[in-house]
Amino acid sequence: MIMKKKGHPRFNVPNAGAKSRSRVKERWRKQRGIDSKKRVKKSFAGAEPTIGYRNPESIRGIRASGNRAIMVYNTEQLREIISGAEKGYEITLSGALSRRKKAELSKLATDNGINVTNGVSS
Repeated sequence: MIMKKKGHPRFNVPNAGAKSRSRVKERWRKQRGIDSKKRVKKSFAGAEPTIGYRNPESIRGIRASGNRAIMVYNTEQLREIISGAEKGYEITLSGALSRRKKAELSKLATDNGINVTNGVSS
């Protein structure tokens, strides 16, 4: 049984939209100021990442398609995955691979019915 992952609110830097903070990117940074309302967890200041937002262990690492991803670095690893006939897995090709090698591995994977998350189309 596959459960749906829990959602969570956006974790932003407070007042990131203010003129004085126009250089602040929209990303989470823990608040460390002594007067920070967000650090003291005031509800109007917005949510902070906490352990309570974590998903159950059984569904961690599952992609939106419902499959788990395995990183592949070479042909031997891909052949092991194909021969093992592991169902419910997708492969992600390593960024260190050349374009030619990625194309070769993605063709081999698709021929064997394995989905490639970042395959080369050419």
